[in-house]
Parts: sequence; C-alpha cells; structure tokens
Amino acid sequence: MAKYILKRLLSASVTLFFVSFIAFALVNIIPADPAEVALRVNDTTPSPEAIEEIRLELGLDRPFLVRYTDWLVSSVQGDFGISYTNTNRLVSEELARSFPYTLKLAGLSLILLVCVSIPMGVLSAVYKDHWFDRIVRVFIFASTAMPNFWLAFILIWVFSINLYWLPSSGATTFSHFILPSVTLCMAYVATYIRLIRNSMLDSMNHNYVNYARARGISEHSVVWKHLLKNSLQTSMTALGIGIVRLIAGTVVIESIFAIPGLGRLALAAIFNRDYPIIQAYILVMGSLFVVSNLLIDILHTVVDPRLKSGAKNS
Repeated sequence: MAKYILKRLLSASVTLFFVSFIAFALVNIIPADPAEVALRVNDTTPSPEAIEEIRLELGLDRPFLVRYTDWLVSSVQGDFGISYTNTNRLVSEELARSFPYTLKLAGLSLILLVCVSIPMGVLSAVYKDHWFDRIVRVFIFASTAMPNFWLAFILIWVFSINLYWLPSSGATTFSHFILPSVTLCMAYVATYIRLIRNSMLDSMNHNYVNYARARGISEHSVVWKHLLKNSLQTSMTALGIGIVRLIAGTVVIESIFAIPGLGRLALAAIFNRDYPIIQAYILVMGSLFVVSNLLIDILHTVVDPRLKSGAKNS
C-alpha cells in the first residue's frame, strides 16, 4: 500500500512539473512582447527605451529555462509575480482575494449537485421505465442541452427581473450565490445522475444483492445500504473530479453574475493580457486537478478492498 501511494505521489509530481512547464511556455510563445503588453496595459507609450527597461525589470532578457526555473521556485513559495494591470498588487494577493468567492460558489454547487443527483439517480434506477424514470431521463436530456449562459439569463429574468426574489449580481450575502450555484450545478448534474443510475442498474444483478434479499433484508436497506454504497464506490473518482470541474467551470458564471472570483479574474486577465495571472491560474487549476486525482485514487484504494489487494500485489 505504501509503495502504491509513493508511486502515485511520484506520478503526480511529474504531472505537476509538466503542468507548470506548459503554463509558463504557453504565455512565452505568444507573439506579443510581454514588456510591450505591460506598458500598454498601464497606458504607457511603449517606446524602445521603455520596453528595454521593462524587459530588464521583468527579467525577460534572460534565457527561457533560467526564467522558468526562477518562476517555478517562486511559485512553489507562493510568489507568482506582480500583476500587469495593477503593479501595486502581487498575483498571490489577487488569487487570495478571489479564491474564497469561487470556493463558496463551488461548495454550494457541490452540495446541490449531491442532493439532487444521488436521490434522482437512485430512484430512477429503482423505478426503471416507470413514469419517474422517464421524467428523470427527460430532465437529463434537457439539462445537457441547455448552455450555462442561457440558463443563467433565464433564471435572472424570472427570479430577479420579474419576481424580485433573488439578486442578479454581487457576492455579499448568501442569496447572491443561489442563482449562480443552481446554474453551475445544472451543467454537471445530468452527468452524475446518469452515472449513479447506470451504476445502480449494473449492481442490481450482482450476487450479493440477491443474497441480501434472500436473507430477508428489506428492499429499502438493500437499495440505500448495499446498492448505493457500491455505486458510490464506483462513482467516487468522477464525483471527486467534479469538485475541481465546478471550480474550473465558474469562469462564465462569475462573469454573468458579477462575482469577483477566480473565474472572473482569469477572464479579465485574458482580455487584459495579464500574463502573470494567466500563468498562475493555469498552474493552480492544473494542481487542483492533479491533487484531487491523487486523493481520490488513494481514498478509492482504501475504501475498495479489491483495489487495496491489487495495490498490495503491485
């Protein structure tokens, strides 16, 4: 088991290294000169002398690998450089200011996702081909077909403009996160309902289910204690990755609902060509994906005895 975890840690470290290299290289292969961009963003005339001064200040005159090594070492220490659009603020400060809003939005969306997908997936499998299952399948089709931005505008038009129940922008109170979290949840709920439903249907034909019923265990216990437990084990990887997918999927939602989170910060950085923030965002998102994958794999190995024995054998 320890060897398996060590192997996964080494694999995750290599993946993180490639993520950091890609994040740094993508920005450096862009045709625009970062020094000229930094000057234009701050409304400064990019004269040859000013460009050369900025290049020396940012260290752009040094070789690529030297700059990458310095950036990687600084990033590991939490220093991503200085924002082009706001030279008085560190990129790490911008990320720290924006991350709580994104985390709150993703957390509420995850709670809603679990509360909706698990009951609907289980009941749809239990009542297969009944009217409830048909409704769920229509819901899956509809939610898959609806673009996020379209649903967001519909919710704003109904609950903010016409009914005046919920605010359409801002992030100061809990009510500001209701519409964004519903919109973000709907982008992924169909996938997890389908995943749990299919996993439940597959588990219903296993011998341990027939054995539990033969022992006289109630159907309610068979479904919610045995079938659901096995289905969640098989769905654990997808559900774990869903947390990071929710965080990464906030770019459009935060822009529509004017939430000052990571997604909105990254989108503004792309439009303003704020390369340090773009690099930091790519690195943070990539690191979250890699770390969540690692944790889910280890947790899955601990929970599932079959994988645990396989890890010991390996």
